[in-house]
Amino acid sequence: MLLDIPKEALSTHTVTDYANVGPSEVTCKNSPTGHTSVPQPAKSNPMSIWRAIMKKPQTAVRSCRQNQASGHEGREKQVLSSSQVKPSTPDGTMPKFPEAPAGLARRQKEVVLRASVSPYHLFRDTAEVTVFRENLLSWYDREKRDLPWRRRAEGEMDPDRRAYAVWVSEVMLQQTQVATVIDYYTRWMQKWPTLQDLASASLEEVNQLWAGLGYYSRGRRLQEGAQKVVEELGGHVPHTAETLQKLLPGVGRYTAGAIASIAFGQATGVVDGNVVRVLCRVRAIGADSGSTFVSQQLWSLAQQLVDPARPGDFNQAAMELGATVCTPQHPRCSQCPVQSVCRAHQRVEREQLVASQSLPGSPDVEECAPSAGQCQLCAPPTEPWDQTLGVANFPRKASRRPPREECSATCVLEQPRALGGARILLVQRPKSGLLAGLWEFPSVTAEPSGQCQREALLRELQSWVGPLPATHLQHFGQVVHTFSHIKLTYQVYGLALEGQIPVTTTPPGARWLTREEFHTAAVSTAMKKVFRVYEGQRPGTCKGSKRSQVSAPSTQRKPSPGQQVLDSFFRPHHPTDVSSLNSMAQ
Repeated sequence: MLLDIPKEALSTHTVTDYANVGPSEVTCKNSPTGHTSVPQPAKSNPMSIWRAIMKKPQTAVRSCRQNQASGHEGREKQVLSSSQVKPSTPDGTMPKFPEAPAGLARRQKEVVLRASVSPYHLFRDTAEVTVFRENLLSWYDREKRDLPWRRRAEGEMDPDRRAYAVWVSEVMLQQTQVATVIDYYTRWMQKWPTLQDLASASLEEVNQLWAGLGYYSRGRRLQEGAQKVVEELGGHVPHTAETLQKLLPGVGRYTAGAIASIAFGQATGVVDGNVVRVLCRVRAIGADSGSTFVSQQLWSLAQQLVDPARPGDFNQAAMELGATVCTPQHPRCSQCPVQSVCRAHQRVEREQLVASQSLPGSPDVEECAPSAGQCQLCAPPTEPWDQTLGVANFPRKASRRPPREECSATCVLEQPRALGGARILLVQRPKSGLLAGLWEFPSVTAEPSGQCQREALLRELQSWVGPLPATHLQHFGQVVHTFSHIKLTYQVYGLALEGQIPVTTTPPGARWLTREEFHTAAVSTAMKKVFRVYEGQRPGTCKGSKRSQVSAPSTQRKPSPGQQVLDSFFRPHHPTDVSSLNSMAQ
């Protein structure tokens, strides 16, 4: 950020401490004494005075004991030349610079934060970096898991198909466990083996295959990205992390780095949850890993460590280490290939030694000894070392907002006697927002109170199928499902269209499905939970079964044996029902 000081005052001086001076002086490096007084700007330029008297932030102090003497060597210097200074306007007033104070403050804050990072948390020499790379890659070559996306990427010679295989896996693996992803990935690649195949698919097909994997916008954005590559980029996936992130929808910094390094060999680091844990432990970073500043430091470490000869393998190895050895709760430190350079492990050993000798804690020169607010990568003083956690003291768990609580009333509307078997009504959600484009039972946002809830739900049902008997709407229970930011309680209702003319036409955005079709449709896990409650509570169904048998319509009075025989004639045949039906007929 530039200071508006007249040319004749600044000339080509380098300002090193411009924020701690009065209106008649600034500190200049070129002065014989290191400080020189610059004449006060002309009265016609009051903005110059204001900009020269900005307050200086508190000096940051390095927190490593061995580095306290040189705590100010890394301070950033600002260079101002005569060509950089903004002149006044012809009428003698200064131009307006509304963003200057905020920008200057932000710049000063960055300098303070960088100055307050101890080298204890960094990799200071190439020997440590070399040991980390070699040990990690040797371990990965021996211990890596055999995963379908790795096999496909390793065996694929076409770079675009290789990038696509990596892209799909990385998107699916976001917030999802490997064991869950394997089956979804295999089915996805069988259905759409190339970008062109995915680009030509319908969103309904994508949602249907993605159903149950969660975070449904991932599948939609993946298809949008494939369409952009095919239609606008000539079928070729961008080769660098920068262009991947810039050109493809839904591709963030991590996904871009993974694709670029694994598929195209770009030496770029990646940071996901597993890598965060590994780096925080290896360098004893106890500050909130979710903060912007700590995140930037972790990305810098990842970039410093990535092996330029094997960037893709290195990044996968770091993630593999976090997933299988350096785990959140029970890390297996004895099997860790980078234990020799792990600050967290060194801290554990030191604490154990001190405890066994009943000596007061006396950190060596490699200990980062924070006092309030000094080291920006240390844990805050309010969170002391927990002997029982060991290396799991790192990383610090970020405080999360609890999900907001909402309530919804939803109804399973069924035609028990529909031609071809019982059918249930599903309606499609809006194209944007939560669970965009998926299918669900008719629902309304509701308050916990019962009567208003029933009335609102009945109006919603009637908007889809016309007049309905309110007395037949039954409450079966509730389902609680937590999304990433919402804890949603579904009040589950059911209504069977008994003795009424079956609905043969439906408006756009609605469809009648059989039970078999429901279980393969693009519906969320929450809706499957709702359906299990409905099936488990209906009279005549097997409670707890995901796929209960089609039973007699739910009524207040038990049908006569003769009526049950007639009903069974129009129902799909199930071998388990034969004996009971024969006994009733007799």
